[in-house]
Amino acid sequence: MAVQYWVGDFFVDLSRNQVTQKEQSQTIAPKALAVLTYLAENQGRVVSYDELFAKVWPDTIVTPNTLQRSIAQLRKVLGQDTSQQSYIKTHAKQGYSLECDVKWHDETQAKPETVAETGRDLAIADSSPENEVSKTNVSTETDATDKAQPPRSFFKQIIAVVGIVILAIIGFSYLTPTQSLKLSFGELRSLTATDNKEHSGIYSPDGEYIVFNRYSQELCTSSNIWAKNIKTQKETQLTKNMGRYGSHSFSKDGKKLVFIKTENCNKPMTQKDCYKLMTLDFEKALAAPRSPNLLMECKNSRIAKATWLNNNNIALLQEFSNRWKLTSYSIADNKSTVIYELEDGNFVDYDYSVTDDLIALTSIHNDGQHYIEILKPDGQVLSSHQIEYPPEIANFRNIYPNFTPKSELLIFSTGRQLFTLSYDGKITNISLPLDEPMGSPIFHPDGKRALVIKGNWDSDIATMSLSQITKSQSAKAQLTQTQANQSLTRANNSDSNPAPSNPVPTILERSTLEEDNAIYQPKGELIAFKSTRFGDNQIWITDGNGAQQLSNFTMDSSINGMNWAADGQSILVNVNNRLTQASLDSSQKSFPFDHRIEQLFHWDSEDNTALLLVRIKGVLKFGEFNLHNSAFRVITDKKVNWALKSEDGRLIYTDQLDRFWQPGPAEDQLIESLASQGSDKRFIIKNNVIYGINEEFQLWSYDLNEDRFETLGNIPNNVDSLTDINQSDILLTLRITAKKEVAELTLRN
Repeated sequence: MAVQYWVGDFFVDLSRNQVTQKEQSQTIAPKALAVLTYLAENQGRVVSYDELFAKVWPDTIVTPNTLQRSIAQLRKVLGQDTSQQSYIKTHAKQGYSLECDVKWHDETQAKPETVAETGRDLAIADSSPENEVSKTNVSTETDATDKAQPPRSFFKQIIAVVGIVILAIIGFSYLTPTQSLKLSFGELRSLTATDNKEHSGIYSPDGEYIVFNRYSQELCTSSNIWAKNIKTQKETQLTKNMGRYGSHSFSKDGKKLVFIKTENCNKPMTQKDCYKLMTLDFEKALAAPRSPNLLMECKNSRIAKATWLNNNNIALLQEFSNRWKLTSYSIADNKSTVIYELEDGNFVDYDYSVTDDLIALTSIHNDGQHYIEILKPDGQVLSSHQIEYPPEIANFRNIYPNFTPKSELLIFSTGRQLFTLSYDGKITNISLPLDEPMGSPIFHPDGKRALVIKGNWDSDIATMSLSQITKSQSAKAQLTQTQANQSLTRANNSDSNPAPSNPVPTILERSTLEEDNAIYQPKGELIAFKSTRFGDNQIWITDGNGAQQLSNFTMDSSINGMNWAADGQSILVNVNNRLTQASLDSSQKSFPFDHRIEQLFHWDSEDNTALLLVRIKGVLKFGEFNLHNSAFRVITDKKVNWALKSEDGRLIYTDQLDRFWQPGPAEDQLIESLASQGSDKRFIIKNNVIYGINEEFQLWSYDLNEDRFETLGNIPNNVDSLTDINQSDILLTLRITAKKEVAELTLRN
């Protein structure tokens, strides 16, 4: 089938998802174009609703509204009066037909996409056989009068050449980015400087305040919302009590804030956390801390990134069946409606421009590629373009762009680099070397400066002796029995039975930055771990007497999972959402895969298979990847938090409720003995025994063969994760501090 064709005087280019008329192009959703193309293939025939569903949405259940929205979008693009339906005609209870001329083009034919290409069409037209005859006549003419007087065809050629040059200049200026699209930053200065972590900074609409979350060192997941007057430097706590608050957004008049609060569900059904949409009276909170007001609660779906729109509705990302939808919550009507959704893809992030009343949405489409879409708050898509990743950004990396004061230009960070993103998907590096990671800038209302969150995490690699942990637990149990039998004696002589102290971890590797994912080398004495001690995520190895860097990944690389080979001579690592095998001799081998790998859980180097969490068409899938042939097998549709295999090949995984599962003969079986032992600290398996940490910071074990559970002892409450175990010790990641602060970038004139 041709990828280009005419519908009336509209030129359709399927390769670009564009419809062009009189040099004005509009980008159309791929499914809507698929509807138009099928109608064009059956021009003049009534195509039934069922036939369109089967052709455009095969093996997918969609509602009639989905087709109606596509038809409405096509009619709007084709500039029709819907009452006349001159192009697409509705046949009640039957279907639709395309009632206009259709002309099909192949790949070699010209297409009027830009002014420059129109000029090229003129050049082609001037090379027609008819003009070739005129050129021949000019070259062979012998009449003296004709030699003195240039022939008329010569003037035509001159005019055509001049026209081509003019059109080429116009086309070049149209296609070449202007200087106004460039951003250049000068000064970077801190706005907050405390021992606490600050996050989620925004400006107030009048530009007088910044509002941010401030976390305490003790409660790294809970924060209060604060405001700071930029001129007076006065800081004010806005919320009475700490909570798990998300990012904030102001109402257009600047009087109220909206944000999402996350809490543990009282009776979790499908998820462990419940999400509450909250508002806070900003003006009153400046006078005294206040408790936020509840607008809406979600117990069976996730919501994220609440943003106040100019129409006084609140935009949200809301997740249904592993897919995100952009929804709009009406405060007046107390109900939500879907603004925009992808039937076969997923969303990454969005931003809203109060000035332009536009939404910029980054998403993953059914081709697995990332797109930038610009739409109005009512869901009308103005443009949709694939993002063109430069070499310095990994191809499957998610990006989180924000609007800038420049027309049709967004900005985002990958850590220590800043980039701009145009509406048509082109990325440009901003020359601004950063010594520490920062988030995507959020611009001040005056457009001359922007807020960023900058800083690093600090975590260390530690070890604890299993015997010390179990002895401490036994001593506590013995003391409890003694206290029960001799409570009166102990009351009179409290020093006779001092309480045993918890064992203290031994720090193996530390820096002022992040150390994580420590794992023991099989058949060796080395420990491999992830470190950002020199600014970038790299694999390091240590023998206890000093560490050395093994990998040399690019700037702003991300590492999500690593495992030793059984022979202890190489490590499989998920770096930049790709699998790479790094050997101790510093050689590397990459494994091709067409999808973004979110997490590497487990690697069986003998079978050369890996347990992965993969994002396919934007949706997370848990399965097994064969490194020999790149085949991927989906294991379960459940949301999987962590997964490993035992030495005898049994698969164990936890779901989003932190429940433990293992495959059974007919269906997956819940491990009842571990019903209340799951947490976000991960688990490990050694000699067919599961080891984990519960939410009470107790280390426990469960023998898969004997179905025996045992509490081993307490561990420090600043443990982030349990990463490995051997015959005598466990490896842990200890959270030290999070050095995050609000800073401000200033634009150069």
